[in-house]
Amino acid sequence: MNKWDKRFMEMTKLVADWSSCYKENRKVGAIIVKNKRILTTGYNGAPAGIKSCMERGECLRNKLNIESGKMLELCYAVHAEQNAIIQAARLGISLEGAELYCTHQPCVICAKMIINSGIVRVVYDQGYPDDFALELFAESGVRLELYSDLEKR
Repeated sequence: MNKWDKRFMEMTKLVADWSSCYKENRKVGAIIVKNKRILTTGYNGAPAGIKSCMERGECLRNKLNIESGKMLELCYAVHAEQNAIIQAARLGISLEGAELYCTHQPCVICAKMIINSGIVRVVYDQGYPDDFALELFAESGVRLELYSDLEKR
């Protein structure tokens, strides 16, 4: 593992602290980098002008008894990876050839956005129950790397 992977992964954890997710174990952070420069950051939270679960005092997914990895659209939050990509779009930043670091493995919706945005490598720290996302990454050629595997190198 190189020192940059370590630095960027540490930064994703800092960004995750900004999350407005009601569940402590679902605070997700992401950063997109190119040529060792941070382009954008993202964390999971409600869209601008929409109350977050923290502000509502309950998690919609818990309330509806939805298991992790299922019915992703039933949540007030925009995913961290999505927010990082959206921020790049708003700022006019090309992500072609960039790398994304995130605290959790991207879901299938985020995987599709990552693939189409031109990101070439994703490093994540924790798994997520979404095998279809793994299939899409493998087929697309986007490198998906588990951070703990990099630490062993």
